[in-house]
Amino acid sequence: MPPKLIDEPPRYSSKTNGRQPLSVRAGVLALVLSTMWAGNPVANKAGLQDAGPLRLGWLRFVLGAIVVLVYAIATRQSFKIYRGELLPLTLLGVLFTVQLGFMNVGQDYTSAGHAVVVTSTFPLWTGVFAHFFVPGDQMSRTRTFGTLIAYSGVVAVFYKSFAISNADFLVGDLLLLGSAILLGARQVLLSQLGQGIDQHKLLIAQSVFGIFTFIVASLIFESNEPFVLTTRLVVALLYTGVLIAGLGFIGQTWLLKRYLPSRVTVISLSQPVFGVLFSWWILGESVGGELYIGAILVVLGSALAQRKTKQMESSL
Repeated sequence: MPPKLIDEPPRYSSKTNGRQPLSVRAGVLALVLSTMWAGNPVANKAGLQDAGPLRLGWLRFVLGAIVVLVYAIATRQSFKIYRGELLPLTLLGVLFTVQLGFMNVGQDYTSAGHAVVVTSTFPLWTGVFAHFFVPGDQMSRTRTFGTLIAYSGVVAVFYKSFAISNADFLVGDLLLLGSAILLGARQVLLSQLGQGIDQHKLLIAQSVFGIFTFIVASLIFESNEPFVLTTRLVVALLYTGVLIAGLGFIGQTWLLKRYLPSRVTVISLSQPVFGVLFSWWILGESVGGELYIGAILVVLGSALAQRKTKQMESSL
């Protein structure tokens, strides 16, 4: 029988570690989630035609929080916050908010190609943080090499748009790099906290901080912008809110709770490749030969990064 999505809630301990390398089924789930996330920028792009980015953000988080609440109630989870959980949940919420802030602002000061290449470094940072903070998740030479090969596939896909940029995108790139580093840290923090705090509490903490921050920012900066409720906006919100911020976050947190975070996040390097495919399929954007080269590199690199090495292999 498949494992339950929620275990009995243990007391939080940063030393607890029952996480393993990805199984085949878990790897398939991670790939499905990566495919789902690849469509997120396309849905966001559609939604931004009828709502501002901040308003779209908090609406998305509200829908995601509703999905998490329904899931928690349906599985009869406790919403009681223990004294030892308050500080970790607050830290997670603040980290989530700052990371999103860096990402949203950074995207306005750089090109789409730069944004994808820089943001996609987050699995590399996840591996770095996991190497130091997650027992049994040290980066071997083989796994590091595989991760770098997979990332080179992302660079190959977006090399042209990155190379032809003629504006100064340094500020935006630095903000996005900060966001990628914080996202890598957040993946490890979610995995660590998930060893003792129920996943619905982790997700609700992120949603509460995200909703509050984005509502306040929207009232300040978007009070005079038009808001049109269209079918396109509803579909975009259902995708980014229910599917991604709700079901996608539940699935990702479930994986991070049970499997080594660097193994989970390296699969995310396939997101840009799937994103280009979605843009071609839905938006009619052209696809070049670099997509096929990038896809091959991502597959080969991810396979190397998931390889089970011998105990005697030296870690970095």
